[in-house]
Amino acid sequence: MNKDNYTRRQMIRSLFGGSMIMPAVFSQLLADDGRGRELGEVNPLAPKKPHFTPKAKNVIFIYLPGGMSHVDSFDYKPKLIDDAKAGRLYKGNRMLLAPTWEFKPRGKSGTYVSDLFPNIAECVDDICVINSMRGDHNDHYQATLGVHTGSVTFKRPSLGAWVSYGLGTENQNLPSFVVLAPQLPYAGGQVWDSDFLPAVHQGVRVVAGEEPVPNLNRRSASAEIQKAELGLLERFNRRHLIQHAEDAQLAARIKSYETAFGMQQQMPEVLDLAKETDATLDLYGLKRGQTTGFGWQAIVARRMIERGVRFIELIDVGASKNWDAHGDMKTHGPLAQNVDKPVAGLIRDLKSRGLFDQTLIVFTTEFGRSPTLEGDYGRGHFCYAFSSLLAGAGVKGGTVYGSSDEYGMKVAENECHVHDFHATIMHLLGFDHTKLTFRHGGRDYRLTDVHGNVIKAILS
Repeated sequence: MNKDNYTRRQMIRSLFGGSMIMPAVFSQLLADDGRGRELGEVNPLAPKKPHFTPKAKNVIFIYLPGGMSHVDSFDYKPKLIDDAKAGRLYKGNRMLLAPTWEFKPRGKSGTYVSDLFPNIAECVDDICVINSMRGDHNDHYQATLGVHTGSVTFKRPSLGAWVSYGLGTENQNLPSFVVLAPQLPYAGGQVWDSDFLPAVHQGVRVVAGEEPVPNLNRRSASAEIQKAELGLLERFNRRHLIQHAEDAQLAARIKSYETAFGMQQQMPEVLDLAKETDATLDLYGLKRGQTTGFGWQAIVARRMIERGVRFIELIDVGASKNWDAHGDMKTHGPLAQNVDKPVAGLIRDLKSRGLFDQTLIVFTTEFGRSPTLEGDYGRGHFCYAFSSLLAGAGVKGGTVYGSSDEYGMKVAENECHVHDFHATIMHLLGFDHTKLTFRHGGRDYRLTDVHGNVIKAILS
């Protein structure tokens, strides 16, 4: 039999081999197959329309674990520099630490960026720098949850899961939410968990190596047998779903099997960079054949955007050897070098392909670092003021929003709380953040809880 003409009905017949085993089930499977997919048809990842016309169709969320220093990167503080070099104390008892890297005005906008990020600095006219971010916790675990889920106290669905729930995906053969992370960050998989949202909306982690997506490779003896097995499993699940129509986990499980099968066909092609030009690879700082590093993560994110993946998170390092520079701020240097060229390359590549205006790029950390000295040459955790970047769809490039005080100690103007940050991201995706809710435990939940205001001043 020509396997191109190998129908699902024929697979079911082949699987049972014409035997008398479970004849009632066999007959019902064929009957279900004849009626198509109308029984129990649920697709939680079907494309959905947001509340209003969106600026952004996709999100690339870049997260730097550990706490990138705002006063060493995007928040220029001349008084901090002068007083630290003069040996003056903050409030008479705390030593100030000047930034290690020199700040300069960049681009036509004249936005100040330090030499820590020279390549990103060249793209500053396409970026909105937010220098008035504020979080709710000074501990890594809680702050990491906060910037991802909006909550520093309870488990909640991640931002990516909310986007998947609200928008679905344009490509049913790939997940709607993908996380490219070489190591686990603080809070582990909770960073991309769906929590009480249907499980199908949790992020799928991809790690460079022989098996980027665990358990994706086919285990069945042949593709035909696997397809028959999955078809049989789907029929049983759908029959069960008819009797349990409110079981969101079951509906998600059914869709997960379907997506996993599609991923076997399409994910290897997404991860194959063989057809990328040398010039494109160089944008990301990649050598031909290289399959690791943040440049690899960034170019794979672009390839996923091209194929309709809705939300991609890039995490550069894990819960150790990261941006948590208590003892020596110079550790920021190699960490920044790892992400600087790939992020700039991603912006340029998206622009050249006409994808920049439909893709929102988010660049953030869980909190900043203290303007005062800790250890020999380090800085402490600092949630009271820090910097994040937005670029792409619907964002005013070449702008700076908000400011901290003259030392970078606290927000002085136009505070952007993490809830406001999330509300603005959701707005750019076409959502009123107060109306994208999910009923759980007798109440309606949303990403921003009962808080959050859209920062309209940064919208183009």
